[in-house]
Amino acid sequence: MERMGGVTGGRFLTNSIPVLLSLLGVVITNLPFSILGSWIPSPMYALMPIYFWCLVRPDLMSPGWAFVIGVIHDMLSGGPPGIWAASFVATYAVIDKQRDAFAGLSGWGALLGFATAALVACTAQYLIYSLYWWRLMPVSGSIKEFAVTSLLYIPVAFLLAFIHHRFVGPLRSEF
Repeated sequence: MERMGGVTGGRFLTNSIPVLLSLLGVVITNLPFSILGSWIPSPMYALMPIYFWCLVRPDLMSPGWAFVIGVIHDMLSGGPPGIWAASFVATYAVIDKQRDAFAGLSGWGALLGFATAALVACTAQYLIYSLYWWRLMPVSGSIKEFAVTSLLYIPVAFLLAFIHHRFVGPLRSEF
């Protein structure tokens, strides 16, 4: 019986890794300082685990979690509520609808797949902001955020793949 409790507790912790990584991304994105100042916007670190885990383990990253992560992002960023939540859910819907196409990508194709997801998130965020303020917002910030996020996905994807193979993947075949 003691073994079952350890496995269940370890499994719970392992299954929560995707959400915890996304929440860590939210915190890093909303840190009150930047190494490069205001020249480069903060990347959407929370979107990276949402995208990765939606493809690899959709049972661990559901649309509900994408919504919760977006709400927390909205609260920490101080912007209007619901913008990032809606953006993350819209992105999740696109990823989910095209999961087979995205999951089959590798190399540069995988980067382009994530860039597509980042474009959906940035476009949704831009459109919702524009509707919220009832005017077209400057596009340059969204373009910079899209570019920085897409480029920084490369090292983050390697980290996420390592975490998946080391911690999350081994428990998939158990039980």
